[in-house]
Amino acid sequence: MSFPLLTATAVLPAIGAIATAAVPAAKRTAAKWLALLFSLATLASAIAVLVRFDPDGDRYQLTESHAWIADFGVRYELGVDGIAVALIALTALLIPFIVLAGWNDADPLETGSKRWRPTQGFFALILAVEAMVILSFEATDVFLFYIFFEAMLIPMYFLIGGFGDRAHEHGEEKAATQRSYAAVKFLLYNLAGGLIMLAAVIGLYVVAGNFSLTEIAEARADGSLDMATNTERWLFLGFFFAFAVKAPLWPLHTWLPNAMQESTAPVAVLITAVVDKVGTFAMLRFCLGLFPEASTWATPAILVLAVISIIYGALLAVGQRDIKRLIAYASISHFGFIVMGIFAMTSQGQSGATLYMVNHGISTAVLMLIAGFLISRRGSRLIADFGGVQKVAPVLAGTFLIGGLATLSLPGLAPFVSEFLVLVGTFTRYPVIGVIATFGIVLAALYTLVLYQRTMTGPVKPEVSAMPDLRVREIAVVAPLVVLLVFLGVYPKPVTDVVNPAVEHTMSDVQKKDPQPEVEAAK
Repeated sequence: MSFPLLTATAVLPAIGAIATAAVPAAKRTAAKWLALLFSLATLASAIAVLVRFDPDGDRYQLTESHAWIADFGVRYELGVDGIAVALIALTALLIPFIVLAGWNDADPLETGSKRWRPTQGFFALILAVEAMVILSFEATDVFLFYIFFEAMLIPMYFLIGGFGDRAHEHGEEKAATQRSYAAVKFLLYNLAGGLIMLAAVIGLYVVAGNFSLTEIAEARADGSLDMATNTERWLFLGFFFAFAVKAPLWPLHTWLPNAMQESTAPVAVLITAVVDKVGTFAMLRFCLGLFPEASTWATPAILVLAVISIIYGALLAVGQRDIKRLIAYASISHFGFIVMGIFAMTSQGQSGATLYMVNHGISTAVLMLIAGFLISRRGSRLIADFGGVQKVAPVLAGTFLIGGLATLSLPGLAPFVSEFLVLVGTFTRYPVIGVIATFGIVLAALYTLVLYQRTMTGPVKPEVSAMPDLRVREIAVVAPLVVLLVFLGVYPKPVTDVVNPAVEHTMSDVQKKDPQPEVEAAK
């Protein structure tokens, strides 16, 4: 028997979560180092998955399959394609930086606090989320996927509600109320999506007789499974609704700004750079893979929702007073691009969407973590409370600028390539949608540059005159991510080589081919 590498990659952070939570309350520093160690071990395991994966091999590789709930046809069934491998690598890469960035975020406010081990709990919950996200990317049994898709809501709820941002203009009591509101809103929205998906999962079992993604695909191919058109469309809508909430796609997005605003910066990165990617990933794997006809049928409506998300998110980002809310609305706009690329039904669009998931995760991590360092120094999230920071903290301001330029997809930085591919892929099949979506780029330049101008340039405000520059730990967090932004902006081939064969399989699922150019190339 081969070593169960996929299981090991998910189990490592789960063990780390248990071990970190078990550290005595007085050993907070030991808990932090233990969490960092397990996150690095998970990264090493994810690299092993990446090394062993053959992009030109079988569609699902490193597969594992064991009987679980035999009476209902549920199996512990894992397998990865190129898209899943890329997102597992992104998740495993970001968690160590999230741990380092949140090194002091969960320490007790008062000496000798008798509260329930806040530091250990904080890092244990982060590792628990990592384990569930990785299993969601690996699961090829629909019911197994659903379990972890929903289970990750529990640790996220406590991270948002129990370990929120301490920089609050209305004091601790008001802050606790707003954190609780944001956590409950996050939970209710995602639970509602999950319950609708559960009904669709049960419906899929009634129709197909099992939950295995591979077996259902084989049954479709040999003609032994033929879903009625209306049945397939209803099941598709049940799955898509849950994924659109998680993504988040307009108009199901309203939980995200509250959640990111009230979370610590590392948890905000965990939400938008890691957890939300499960929604867009699942659209590719389950919506298009299980319901090809319904996916084609729903494409026009979904593209309209995607382009509304792009413009709406960017417009609201322009008008924000809170730094974190601005980044949250910018992310809603970016997720619109990702969904648009997925449902453009072209290889360029879907490759760009997958690459966008990776690049958005890195660029958002840089921008949000730097914003977190900035906010912790000033004690405020309001843009108006800053000014002239580049004169007193030039390294902080410089890295903030790089994160902002990546957010507006400046050529030479990673998000540009993915956004370009999404727009090209969309324009070749839906030119009107592609043209409207380009206005999102203009608005991104507006909200990013205005944010930088108002916080970093101009006269130095007295409140920031003594602001320290980035410390060694903080530089260690952002410097590798900045390097990666530049590297993937210049040379994205390592990622595209992994994801392109998987995109070809997805295009085959929906029986789509790229539109042919109307003008033949010169001979």
